[in-house]
Amino acid sequence: MPRPEVLDRIKEAEEDADEILEEARREKEERIAEARERATEIREEAEQEAAELEEERLEEARAEIEDEKEEIIREGEREREALTEEAEQNVEEAVEYAVDQFEEAVHAQT
Repeated sequence: MPRPEVLDRIKEAEEDADEILEEARREKEERIAEARERATEIREEAEQEAAELEEERLEEARAEIEDEKEEIIREGEREREALTEEAEQNVEEAVEYAVDQFEEAVHAQT
């Protein structure tokens, strides 16, 4: 093979190698870009899921607090009713005592 042909073939082989390397670089950059884009999507999805979970847990906590508040109010109402009944009984006893004392004082004067 004459020398110019060998040089042409070497030059073609080098050009082919350069094209292969350039294509490999492009593919690498595309894959990196795709991976970054996917990572961004995954992060955004994770952040969205975390926000939804946080809101769900807040709603559950609010519901529990509301239930506890209602139970405390019911307990307070029961205690108030019991104290009211006790006070009413004490008033009746106090009135009876006062009437008895008054009658005794009246009887003692007569």
